[in-house]
Amino acid sequence: MKLWRWIVGLILVAVIAAFAWHWVADDPGYVLIHLRGTNVQMTVVTAVVILLLAWAAITALVALIRWPFGAMTRRHRNLSRRRLSDGLVSLIEGRHGEAERDLNRAARYPSVRGPALLAAAEAAERHGESTRALETLDQAAQETPRAARVLRARLLRRAGKPADAATLLAPEANSGALTPAGWIEFAEASLASGDARGAVRAIEPLQKSGEFGSRAFAELESRIVTAYIASAPDGAALAALWSQLPKGQRRLPAAVDAYARQAARHGQIMAAMDEIETSLRREWSPTLIATYGGMGAEDIDQRLRKAEAWIDTHPNDAALLTAVGRMCVRVRLWGKAKPLLERALAIEPSVAAWEALGDVYVGEENPAIAQRCYRNALALARGEVTEALPEIRTGRIDTRVTAVEERDQHGVPRLSP
Repeated sequence: MKLWRWIVGLILVAVIAAFAWHWVADDPGYVLIHLRGTNVQMTVVTAVVILLLAWAAITALVALIRWPFGAMTRRHRNLSRRRLSDGLVSLIEGRHGEAERDLNRAARYPSVRGPALLAAAEAAERHGESTRALETLDQAAQETPRAARVLRARLLRRAGKPADAATLLAPEANSGALTPAGWIEFAEASLASGDARGAVRAIEPLQKSGEFGSRAFAELESRIVTAYIASAPDGAALAALWSQLPKGQRRLPAAVDAYARQAARHGQIMAAMDEIETSLRREWSPTLIATYGGMGAEDIDQRLRKAEAWIDTHPNDAALLTAVGRMCVRVRLWGKAKPLLERALAIEPSVAAWEALGDVYVGEENPAIAQRCYRNALALARGEVTEALPEIRTGRIDTRVTAVEERDQHGVPRLSP
């Protein structure tokens, strides 16, 4: 395709040259130059050619004169770029002192001064020279002020001064002029300083920017919304805050879990149950199941009946079995709780299941086995090996996967993985 373009271009040039030649041949023009008694006569075509040759000669002469100076400039530029490259590689490899030295040398060339100073400040901070890092940032702020401000906020947050970092970025956040990295730092600093409301302001700009990966954005959004919900001082404030959140944020499992815990803490058990049940109808979540089973004794009979019905469709969900077992323990149904908890431990051991099973044996007045269950819960939390319980039951626990048809919210069967 490129060859055809050249051929077509050459044909066009030839056609234009042919027509121009015929046009000039009819009347080539006349140029007379009279200088100090000397007359020079020529055609217009000759004059144009002489001017072009003179321009080419002058250009070549100027280039020749500038070449030695340009060679020095090119050497300096190439050297600075090589030092910038070596400094960045050293920074990634963890040779921070060497990286800082190369980057400061690279900063002597104007075209790479800003990036080199920013990287040098990062290298100094990682090397433990926080004061020198801030001094380098002062120089970088003259070249790249916005990037230097974001990096300064990051260094302040790492140094345990999140409030100072949030204050530094607040003016640009108020005007909406923060870069994506600035919004991330503002959100992290606000969360670390306990200002969840300020962190919420970063969600929409980050979502619109599209510069944050979907998984990373979902994780940050969940942390921000969870912290925002946890900041509600009482039940009325919690209800108002929850109703004002966008629908998409109210559907986040982490947000629903945080709301349910806060609502239960403020005595709003029915509201917490309703949100969890609605969320579980959309998407099954072991985390929400665990919260559902641990919301206290209020309305526990209703929650127990609902959770027992879920076992029919999720018979091998360890979190559900543990939650139902814990609720049975609360209502002192030892015989019903024991097989559920034993099955949960056979599928996926957990600290909560061991603790609940210990409570069962306490209720059955078997303190020796109860103590072993509690020791197993502590060992599992520490990552240690648990002890097997003596054979209390005669039959084995069947932990084989049960084939259960699951359907989505539209009634379409889900394919098993």
